[in-house]
Amino acid sequence: MMEVFILIVVKPGNEEKVFNKLKDNPRVREIYRLYGEYDIVVRIEVGNIRELDEFHDNVLRKIKEIEMTETLIASSYGS
Repeated sequence: MMEVFILIVVKPGNEEKVFNKLKDNPRVREIYRLYGEYDIVVRIEVGNIRELDEFHDNVLRKIKEIEMTETLIASSYGS
């Protein structure tokens, strides 16, 4: 399983819309509102890079209120 964090910049005033569109997705584990450069961070779990591609293409890119994303793939420290 891959753990992925996605930082999201939302068109101003649309944070709640984006939250509502993501919250029930089965791959989404956590969503937090942020203060600063990014508006939302989402933690998802996918089985492989292909599932991550599908999430980006079929979920994130279809949410018109999202302006930009940055995807971070998590890795562990040894044990």
